[in-house]
Amino acid sequence: MIENSSFWIVSDVDGTLMDHSYDLTPAKETIKILQKLSIPVILCTSKTASEVEVIRKELNLKDPYIVENGAAIYGESLKKVNGKIILGKQYKILEEILNFISKEVDYKLIPLNNLTDQEATDLTGLKGNSLNLMRDRHWSMPFLNPPSFLEKRINICCEKYKVDIFKGNRMSHLLSKNSNKGKAINALKKYSNNQNVKIIGLGDSPNDLPLLLNADIRIVIPGIEGPNLNLLDQLKDFEFTLASEPNGYGWKNEINKLINKLELI
Repeated sequence: MIENSSFWIVSDVDGTLMDHSYDLTPAKETIKILQKLSIPVILCTSKTASEVEVIRKELNLKDPYIVENGAAIYGESLKKVNGKIILGKQYKILEEILNFISKEVDYKLIPLNNLTDQEATDLTGLKGNSLNLMRDRHWSMPFLNPPSFLEKRINICCEKYKVDIFKGNRMSHLLSKNSNKGKAINALKKYSNNQNVKIIGLGDSPNDLPLLLNADIRIVIPGIEGPNLNLLDQLKDFEFTLASEPNGYGWKNEINKLINKLELI
C-alpha cells in the first residue's frame, strides 16, 4: 500500500498518538477511517519493535513502522529486505560511546536499560512485561536527560564519535548519525519508490524534529500542560499546525480536519 499511496500519516506515539497513560482510544476511530481510505499510518517512535508490535495489534495496523527513533524500520510488507531496514549502530556500540562521553564530561550518563524496575516504572509508567518489551532495544540508546549545563560539552563529544542526541520530554536518545526519524522516512520513501508521496507528520517533542522537518504537512501535538516550547522554537521558521487539544484528541481532530480539507473521502 505504501508504494501507491498519495499520502502517508507518519506519527510519533508517546505524547502524540496517545497520552502517557498509554490510552489509544481517542485515535482508534480515525485510524479505521484512514484504513478504509487506504492511507498508511506509519508509527515513528522511540519505542522498540516489541512495544510497537503490541500497539499495531491493538490498532490492526499492517503498514511498516519506524522504531528506536528512526534507527530501524520493520514491516511484513518489506519483503525485498526480509522485513527490516537497519540504519543505526548496534546497542553495544552505542553503550560504549555513551560511557566514553560520560568520562569526557565527568558525569555519569545513565542508560534507560540500567534503571531498576521501580525507577523505570517511575519514569515511564510501564510495569511488568511492558518493561521487558521496552528493554528489547537493539539500535538506539535512551538515557536519562543530563543537566542542561552539560549539553554543549556533550554535543562536542557527539561530533567526535559520529553520533547525535535527540532530547525527548522524558529522556534523551543516542543514535548513529546515519539514523533519525527523518532519515528513516526518506529510507522508506526510497524503498517504496514513492518519492512523490506527501508526508503528514505528527509529533510532540524535540526528538520529533527530524520527522516534522521531513514532512509536507507538520502537526505539533501539545501535552496536557501545553506544547513543548523547545520544539516550537525549533520550528519557528517553518509552517506547522498546533493542535488545539492534547495527545490523541488533538491527533484525531487534526487528521479528521485534513481528511475533509484534502477531500480524501
